[in-house]
Order: sequence, then structure tokens, then C-alpha cells
Amino acid sequence: MEIVEKAIETTATINAQCELVLDEPLPVTGPARVRVIVLLSREAELDEREWLRAARANPAFDFLKAPEEDIYSLADGRPFHDQR
Repeated sequence: MEIVEKAIETTATINAQCELVLDEPLPVTGPARVRVIVLLSREAELDEREWLRAARANPAFDFLKAPEEDIYSLADGRPFHDQR
């Protein structure tokens, strides 16, 4: 029997390679082995806030934080109004 010293709850996404990608870094010092329990949501779709949180925390998008990537302002472009 193993006694659990600490439990951390966070959210993550399972990507196309069946890898677990955490939305935010864990508040632990590693490297360390951990046990993982995956609880699948009853909802098939993630809401927009969860997608945005996952994208914000994903290091694949870190290049967008560079000042040279900030090339648009509110004065650029024209408003789009969906006609459906």
C-alpha cells in the first residue's frame, strides 16, 4: 500500500500522438517519477477557454510572444460581419 503525499489537479490535452500535454507547468521540482490518473470529461468538446488556455501554455506558440510578431493593431483590416 502506498501513501500519497501530494495530489495536484490540472487540465491537459491528449494530442494526436497520444501524448499528454499539460495546460500549465506543474508546481514541482523534477525530474521525478509520478503516477498519473486520466479522467476523461463527459463532454466531447472542450470549451473555447480551455482551448485558449492550452494554446497559451503550449511552448509551440512561444515565438508569438516575440515583439517582431506583433505586427497588427486595431486600426488594421476591416470588421467581418457574418451574414448567416
